[in-house]
Formats: sequence, C-alpha cells, structure tokens
Amino acid sequence: WVKLEESGGGSVQAGGSLRLSCVASGESSESTTMGWFRQAPGKKREGVAAISTGRNSPYYRDSVKGRFTISRDNDLNTVYLQINGLKLEDTAVYTCMASQTMRQRESCQSGGADWWGQGTQVTVSS
Repeated sequence: WVKLEESGGGSVQAGGSLRLSCVASGESSESTTMGWFRQAPGKKREGVAAISTGRNSPYYRDSVKGRFTISRDNDLNTVYLQINGLKLEDTAVYTCMASQTMRQRESCQSGGADWWGQGTQVTVSS
C-alpha cells in the first residue's frame, strides 16, 4: 500500500509561482506513474500532469503546457509540480495520484489511479 502526502499549496497573485510536492510512503515500484489532478469548486476533477519511471516524456494537459513542470525524485519517493505564471483559472485543490499499471498519458486522461493524496489548496488572486 502507498500513502501520498501533498504540500506546497498556498495563496499567490496571478503571475506568481508555486512548487507542490508529493511524498509517497510505503511500498512503491519503479514502474509506478505519479501525477497531479486538480478540482475547482463546481467543476470536474481534471488531470494536470503525470510522469512515469524512465525517461519518457511527461504528460501535460494543454492548458498548463509551458507553465507547469512535473519532476520526480525516485530516491526520495517524491514528485514535484513546479507551477509558473499562475492564472486565476488555476485555483483548485491539487491532488497527487499514483498508478502501478498505467502510463502517464493514460492515467492523467482517464482519471484512473491506485492511490490518491489528500490534496493541497492553490488559490490565485488578481
């Protein structure tokens, strides 16, 4: 079993930056995909970015390409999401996920995951 714990959220003005972290504890696999979803009030949860083991290209949804960067530290069992150029529409609860079977694109687009974190709030103000 894997436990995911996010941190790094906060309130930032538009154009600012945040760095989210997600630490996985318990059993883990080098083949595991980890990523980030977000959900704003009244909206569906949507996949933001995901990264798998190896050197495959990470997946990003179109609206965050060029602004968000996902990275992974396997030694620390941690995945990061660097968010630059924050926009008002980025306001949401960001939740970390992990999948032991799906690759980055599939997991992010389908919403399938084996484990979910508790979420961290990102609030962008004008």
